[in-house]
Amino acid sequence: MSLSVFTTYDFLLKLGVALFLGLMIGMDRQLKHKPLGVKTSMVISVASCLITIVSIESVHRFSLPGHTNMDPLRLAAQIVSGVGFLGAGVILRRSNDVISGLTTASMVWAASGLGIAVGAGFYFEAVTATILIILAINLFPIILRLVGPESLRQRDLSIKIVVEGGGELDLVFKQIKHLELQVKRVKVKDLDNNLQKLEMMITASENTYTTDIYSLLKAVDHVISVEVESR
Repeated sequence: MSLSVFTTYDFLLKLGVALFLGLMIGMDRQLKHKPLGVKTSMVISVASCLITIVSIESVHRFSLPGHTNMDPLRLAAQIVSGVGFLGAGVILRRSNDVISGLTTASMVWAASGLGIAVGAGFYFEAVTATILIILAINLFPIILRLVGPESLRQRDLSIKIVVEGGGELDLVFKQIKHLELQVKRVKVKDLDNNLQKLEMMITASENTYTTDIYSLLKAVDHVISVEVESR
């Protein structure tokens, strides 16, 4: 087999492996309806692989022994910083001051890293990293919730309640205490038409239904509206 044919097969193998690993990362995100989908992940991984191959091959093709000093991974080093713009694009700040998308942003960065590893010829390392990343995202959190401390089995809820001015806010807190919920932050402000708005951040068990919290708070006297949002 000629060297050119071997090089072509090696090139196609690297791009194919990068495509597959990007597919695995993208499937995990798309199944969870996250911003990073299959197509985006595959493009990032394949493009990173291509740039890495070009960076390495350029040294062999264009450098002159004893005259030209070239870094084989110079282009690949720029991928990590360049892909940060994509990662920043999936980080969102919602109205309740919750930052989301950090995991997806890290997956964008990981997809580029897998492409670089495959482009440099580290197949085993790239495949192993892909398996560990998927396990870290899906399996390990489940294990930690089962054997870890109680706080890992809790979630934060944002509650907004509008009550009439004559209503007793203490009744609201009594209902929250009845559900064994932990209040983390409270904010009360006056509205027009003799209304008051109560905003709270509470911690609840994963087994507590959001609808149960809504129903109990809605049943409190003088409560006009209730909004419960899971973080």
